[in-house]
Formats: sequence, C-alpha cells, structure tokens
Amino acid sequence: MIPNILSIAGSDPSGGAGVQADLKTFAALRCFGLAAITALTAQNTRGVRGVFMPPASFVGDEIDAIFEDVDVAAVKIGMLGSAEVVEVVAARLAVHRPPAIVLDPVLVATSGDALAQLGVERAIVERLFPLASLITPNFEEAVRLAGERSKPLNNIRAAERLHRLGANAVLITGGDAAGETADDFYFDGFKSRVFSAPRVATRNTHGTGCTLSSAIAAYLGRGFALEDAIAAAKAYVTGALRAADELNVGGGRGPVNHFFELWPRGPKG
Repeated sequence: MIPNILSIAGSDPSGGAGVQADLKTFAALRCFGLAAITALTAQNTRGVRGVFMPPASFVGDEIDAIFEDVDVAAVKIGMLGSAEVVEVVAARLAVHRPPAIVLDPVLVATSGDALAQLGVERAIVERLFPLASLITPNFEEAVRLAGERSKPLNNIRAAERLHRLGANAVLITGGDAAGETADDFYFDGFKSRVFSAPRVATRNTHGTGCTLSSAIAAYLGRGFALEDAIAAAKAYVTGALRAADELNVGGGRGPVNHFFELWPRGPKG
C-alpha cells in the first residue's frame, strides 16, 4: 500500500522549497503527497518579495478535510507564519492524531528573509513540540527556539535545551555550517548521534531543509524506525544535492534535484 503523507506548509512558486519541495520528495520516495497550504509566498531563487497568509481557520478547514477522507501515515509541518496558525494546526492535529509528525520550524528562508511573525517561536514550543515525533531546526532556528540568545550555544546544548522544552526528539541540521562534511546532530533525551555526509559543492541548496524533513516523514510513513528514517533521508538529500547542478532554475540558489533517481541522467550524471 502506498502511504499518504501530508505537508502543512507554505507555497514556494519557484518550486524549490515549501509545499512544492515536499510533494516532489514524497513522490520521489514512492508516497502520495497531500498539502494544506499555510501561506503564499512571492519568491524565487534570489529572495522573498512578499507573504500572504489565509485565515488560520481556513488552514484548519484544509487539515480537517484531509483527515476526514484520507488515511494519513505521517505529517510534515513547515512554514506556519503566525502564532494563530500554529494554534490551529496544533489543535487539529491533537484531534486527528497522525502516527508520525515531523516539524521543520521554518523561521527564515535560505535567502535570509524572515518567514515568521513575532510570537511564532513560543507558540511552536508550547503547542507543537509535544505533538511532534521529531523537530528538525537548523542551528540558527534552534537557538531562537531555545530562547537563550544571550548565551553561546553549541549543537549539544541547543538540542538538550529543546528537549527540556518538550521536544521528543531533535535533529539540528548542519547543512549551513562550514566544513568538509554536513553533520546533523540528533538527541532524544537518552542518546545522541551525528548523521554525517560529505558536503556537496553546489550553490543549489534552496529547500534542503524542507526536503530533508519531508523525506524523513515519507520514510516514517513507509514504516521506518526514526533513526533509520533520518539516515535514509540524509542519503536522499545528499543524492539530490549532487544532481542539483543538472537543473537550470533561476540565478540565485537553485533547488536540489528531487528526482535524481528517476530522471535520465545527462552527460555529466
């Protein structure tokens, strides 16, 4: 049976991040993708021009419509934008109780543009941390969510702090850091682990966080254990980055190649 995976996230018209990246990832990993749109963004590979958010109640209606009709194996949460949307999403998921939830707390775009209003961090911590099977912030997002900006944090301290705040398991992604490897730090209150992969030399990294979290959700929906899902998703993103330069999308940070295993490879593949 092909699992159904729901993305609750914002739209990226350039196709590299957000719901568009999530649906491509689900399809590439042999899952059927569903989407509840939390925001419309006007953006491309160079930056974000504007954000339009539907009423929070409408987001709730989207979620209810899916769960009342479809057997959802896992949920990926991305950009929520406002505390009101966070509250509605948390309330609806608490009712519908999907088997697995991967929370990617999108606060800033790859371009550096803000994608969340004031108060979102606190709402995410209080309302969504207890529901999520895993949260996948990058280090900057982890520091903001930890609420200790005046204290120097490293991955270990940040993950421990987020766990104390209610996160069941934390994966702090390291794709934005320097070094020869891209290292993601995992902590679940009992054990820690580093998921490492060679860093890929490409500027086309738009949507890597969205892609990783949606890949984890897809593998969870397919029945993988959490750490196995993370490892498989990490390998998938690495492959998508290696094939990213085969695409020709925009003049900024382009998308990764979500279908690198399915599309015929070019002469450089």
